[in-house]
Amino acid sequence: MNTTIYIQNLKCGGCANTVTKNLTTIDNITDVEVNVDESSVTFNYDNEDALNRVKETLQKLGYPEDGEANSLTAKAKSYVSCAVGKMTK
Repeated sequence: MNTTIYIQNLKCGGCANTVTKNLTTIDNITDVEVNVDESSVTFNYDNEDALNRVKETLQKLGYPEDGEANSLTAKAKSYVSCAVGKMTK
């Protein structure tokens, strides 16, 4: 199955790199594409468990799904994830 999730705090290529790197390590997740302009992540998944793991991973990285609470902690995590993503390109 293919889906697109719109996320918060996605600012640049560093953010996209972090999201891509982390989501591609999840079992049953393939073809991860991050669109910074649309603040979206598109990917293929095999089951609901894999989809839920993607959402949990995004939340932990500081990129909660659009519509979810966007706390100061999530924003701070996204800045750290962004910086790490820029350094590991």
